[in-house]
Amino acid sequence: MSLCVQSLVSLKAYNSFAVDVAAREFVEACDDDQVREALACAQRQQLPVLLLGGGSNMLFTADVEALVLRMASRGIRVLQDDGERVLVEAEAGEPWHPFVQWTLQQGLVGLENLSLIPGTVGAAPMQNIGAYGVELKDVFAGLTALDRRSGQVREFFLDECAFAYRDSLFKREAGRWVILRVRFALSRTAGLHLDYGPLRQRLAEQGMVVPTAVDVSQAICAIRSEKLPDPAILGNAGSFFKNPLVSVELAQRLSVEHADLVAYPQADGRVKLAAGWLIERAGWKGFREGDAGVHRLQALVLVNYGQATGKQLLTLARRIQADVFQRFAVDLEIEPNVL
Repeated sequence: MSLCVQSLVSLKAYNSFAVDVAAREFVEACDDDQVREALACAQRQQLPVLLLGGGSNMLFTADVEALVLRMASRGIRVLQDDGERVLVEAEAGEPWHPFVQWTLQQGLVGLENLSLIPGTVGAAPMQNIGAYGVELKDVFAGLTALDRRSGQVREFFLDECAFAYRDSLFKREAGRWVILRVRFALSRTAGLHLDYGPLRQRLAEQGMVVPTAVDVSQAICAIRSEKLPDPAILGNAGSFFKNPLVSVELAQRLSVEHADLVAYPQADGRVKLAAGWLIERAGWKGFREGDAGVHRLQALVLVNYGQATGKQLLTLARRIQADVFQRFAVDLEIEPNVL
């Protein structure tokens, strides 16, 4: 299949904020050879390369003077299956949620808590995506990536990826690694992760005493649909700010001032605060200025009501950060990549 490189392509359909910016050059790669060909094309034109998956974790604030390489490779395969542990590999361009649903249809346990997260398989390790008590690293078995510096393909295992809260080696070295495919260690018999309060409550309300992985996935889809807007209807990138990690001393001081503070002690001695609680308490929930706003049901989500620019959304985010710091002495870190 020959590579089709297009010029001045609108990226509105390729980012979940639906921000209308143009890419200097745009190409979709369906296999490893096309990835290499696209990179060679960019080098010939002396253009930087921007890798794009589902565009669900990006905020574009200007036209992109680069070759935008969208990973469009597809394919799911079972590499090993001993009747209990199952090793599954998926190509980088596979949409994440349909992939999760495929694993559930095969009777596999492990990804159900990560249901309905937008994006692609290849982008998932970048952020070490996580939800409802599970992170990608918990089921990660390895990945294959192309090193743009050397041109060599390298295999990565768990301890080499430096996974952390919404972070990884691949995010820290953005632009160097092109993730080609990812492997997951799933199970047919493993226990479910049911520790997240709203999830337990939803299952209890449905009378599910011994839920299946499919039950957990359906409950999480329902919870997410109620809390988070559908990007196909209202432009957004999900949670816009990371939950901040603060000192025990600061958390204790805030809990004295605010009895309903949402806080979770961490193994490293720090305390994780709920960014959504901080933003809502500061009065930003439901705020709107023009077409840039904060979702009326979830203060953690910034939304594009139609024609907001990336700069307008970023300006709103900066105002929220400054206000939260002034009120609580807490720094909020933006989760999406701002370009």
